[in-house]
Amino acid sequence: MNEDLKMVLDELKISVEKALHHVVLEISKLRAGKASPSMLDSVSVEYYGSQVPLSQVANINTPDAKTIIVKPWEKGMIEDISKGIMHANLGLNPQNDGEQVIINVPPLTEERRLQLVKQVKGESEHGKIGIRSARKDALDFIKTLKSDGLSEDMAKDGEIEVQKIIDTYNKKIDDAIANKEKDIMTI
Repeated sequence: MNEDLKMVLDELKISVEKALHHVVLEISKLRAGKASPSMLDSVSVEYYGSQVPLSQVANINTPDAKTIIVKPWEKGMIEDISKGIMHANLGLNPQNDGEQVIINVPPLTEERRLQLVKQVKGESEHGKIGIRSARKDALDFIKTLKSDGLSEDMAKDGEIEVQKIIDTYNKKIDDAIANKEKDIMTI
């Protein structure tokens, strides 16, 4: 295979992998009704004058599907942790018992579940737009190589390989979205 063509395919793989990673990251932030430590990933707290991620000042556990327990490494951090969770606007109401912060995760209503599914599908579309853009760039580059002397057969093989990569990553996004939808709709 031509070196330039190989480079195009490698760049395409990097671009579509980024699009897939973005979709997976964004849908992982959506709450599916079950308590998860990752629900608090966006929370930062004040620690000795600077903002740090919650995970750097406390252990975060989920003893059951409806509860998150945040156990600070320093007891003096309990109030700051509660404030940080409130300021993150996650719709969670932290309570502390002097030792740890307890968060009861409310169950999702049917209406909220349907909103979340719509949001998930929107993220899917963003990812697929990124993939289509990467495909267009790769095919345009193959056309340029063809006009610079790449053989017709190699160009055709390159286009087929591009489509195989695109199909693979579209399926990966579809699978991730289907799993998240199932997770959201499961009560």
